[in-house]
Amino acid sequence: MNKQRKRNQKKYWKNFRKISFSVLFLISACDLAPHYEPTHFILPDDWQGTPPFKIAQPTDHISRGKWWSIFNDPILDQLEIQLGQSNPDLQSAAETYIQSRAILGEVQSQLFPQLNLEAGGGRYKASHKRLWRGKNSNSLIEENNTQYQASVLWEADLWRKIRNQIKMQKQLAQASAADYESAKLSLEADLARNYMLLRGYDAQNTILNESVQYYQAAVDITRMRQIGAIAGGMDVSRAENQLAMTQAQQTEIQAQRAVVEHVIAVMVNLVPEGFHIAPIKTNLNSYSPNIPIGLPSSLLQRRPDIASAERQMAAANRAIGVSRAAFYPDITINAASGFEDSGFGLTNMANSMWSAAIQGTLPIFQGGARRAALQKSWSVYRQTRDQYRSIVLNAFREVEDGLTLTQLLSKKIRQNHVAVEAALRTQSMAMSLYTGGLTNYLDVVVAQNTALTAQIAEVQSKVRQLQSSVDLIKALGGGWHASEMPQNQLAPFKPLQYNNLRYPNGIKSSVTIEKPQDNDLTGQKRRIKTDFKD
Repeated sequence: MNKQRKRNQKKYWKNFRKISFSVLFLISACDLAPHYEPTHFILPDDWQGTPPFKIAQPTDHISRGKWWSIFNDPILDQLEIQLGQSNPDLQSAAETYIQSRAILGEVQSQLFPQLNLEAGGGRYKASHKRLWRGKNSNSLIEENNTQYQASVLWEADLWRKIRNQIKMQKQLAQASAADYESAKLSLEADLARNYMLLRGYDAQNTILNESVQYYQAAVDITRMRQIGAIAGGMDVSRAENQLAMTQAQQTEIQAQRAVVEHVIAVMVNLVPEGFHIAPIKTNLNSYSPNIPIGLPSSLLQRRPDIASAERQMAAANRAIGVSRAAFYPDITINAASGFEDSGFGLTNMANSMWSAAIQGTLPIFQGGARRAALQKSWSVYRQTRDQYRSIVLNAFREVEDGLTLTQLLSKKIRQNHVAVEAALRTQSMAMSLYTGGLTNYLDVVVAQNTALTAQIAEVQSKVRQLQSSVDLIKALGGGWHASEMPQNQLAPFKPLQYNNLRYPNGIKSSVTIEKPQDNDLTGQKRRIKTDFKD
């Protein structure tokens, strides 16, 4: 009878284990996160672009990673490369991405059993007057105790709470990677805008320098005419005033250029002192780029900020599954085994000890805390969805702004050029008439002011168009594509990796590697150029 009972018990427990594991498997396969699908927008069929902009063909693209090369300026190329290697703000953004990967590693660790080793020992003394110790008791009041044990703790992820947390953190890490690309693109665009402004100041300085020479000649003419009693002192004063005002204007342009140069120096991790970009007599028309625009639907794949917003939305969707799992029981399994003795007999099996336990916790009443957390998760998801739509709308606005400005500024530049040619002819005729005694010098001053204003306006329009071109390239994503966002290379280290942990796996970018030469703000140890000559 006893043998039959034991066989029945073994059969019972065997069936119980099979059923239990089957139930656990089915439960763990249940994903409480809602089905996620990115928002699909109804988009216009095409951009309304006109030359010099065009719809991109499948083979057309802005250069990946080096979009600024479209301007064909070797000095700008060098500056952009130095920014990518050493800019401290960019390096800080890269560390944010690395930290998000480390958080992913922490979350992933919850899937595995937590193993611990414990050891300890001590000597203990009890009071002679402790409770329930008789006066004639011979029980010990001092004793040694030594013990060591190994323990394991594991939480069964029945409701995919941990796995949803892992997926959520992966999506957040991808969003962080896209944020890094957004920061990089923004810094690159700011550098290009400042560089175009600096070259615009060079062009204005060239115009003002030519005007100063012209006005100096006019002063000489008025003085000669005064000596010959052909003109009065008022003409000389007007000519001298025009010359001095133009010289002051040139000094102001040089001051503004120096400030922009200082901004560029800091962006490439250099102190402004000793950093110099030589002025050049430049033709701003040589910078005019031919930018492929592409279809509106492709913009959603070419902007890192849009990719980041979509990943944030996906992560918020996973958070709903985590909040739902809080309504179901958590199952924790723990076990421990070791030895305990009052001396050193820790290998004696008689002194061994062990424990095994399984614990389930089912929340019954928490005053609405879980429901509030679930409602918050749904609200956060809707918020990220709204933010995603807002970012998409602003992306289209930025592209349209860039298209509109570059196109209308091209028209304005042509109009400015007509005005410049007319103003220069008027200036030349006014000086000829004055030299011949057929008009007064006031007409000459007015013509000179008009000509100078028209030339400066033309240069400023060209600079604005170039900066708008930079903004348009930035709005189009700068050649970036969503396929460049990390997919499965997000684990910061291998499961059994315990060395080379200073930098995470898969991070090869120079901005994440600590380089002593980055602290040399003069650029000498890095052998980078601080004096850029054309």
